[in-house]
Amino acid sequence: MNTARRHTQIATALGELTLVAEGEDLTGLYFPEHWHRPDAAVFGEPVDADADEVFVRAKAELDAFLAGERREFDVATRTRGDEFCERVWALLRDIPYGETTSYGALAERLGDRRLARRVGQAVGRNPVSILIPCHRVLGADGSLTGYAGGLERKQFLLDLEEPVAATPAALS
Repeated sequence: MNTARRHTQIATALGELTLVAEGEDLTGLYFPEHWHRPDAAVFGEPVDADADEVFVRAKAELDAFLAGERREFDVATRTRGDEFCERVWALLRDIPYGETTSYGALAERLGDRRLARRVGQAVGRNPVSILIPCHRVLGADGSLTGYAGGLERKQFLLDLEEPVAATPAALS
């Protein structure tokens, strides 16, 4: 087992993604123009995606998900955010496939609707996009709002999941 931090790049239906792993956990999934993308120096050594078990598993699961053949991920992930970010990311993991919520609704679940902007910042710093489904978070009026990988990718993922029409009443 490779315990070192390492990274690779894979081609997907959403474009080239950079995957970062440490041990048996995927710790990063980044788009080319990703907001809040860490400096590549912290990604570790580059490795061949086909020669690393974590990356082989992650690529297979991502490809199946993006082809509409998979709804959940089994590849292990690890995040290293502050306490607030970890709480937000835990809530993101609970959003079911094909459903959406709003930043305000997530803030309410944390106990204070006034935290919506801070929730948005934490969502934008999600280090393993797609696997922790931040694309399922919409504006209060159901509109597409910021996505670290770009709004066209967010729309692609929402269309793939065919969520219930996003209306304020449907957001929870």
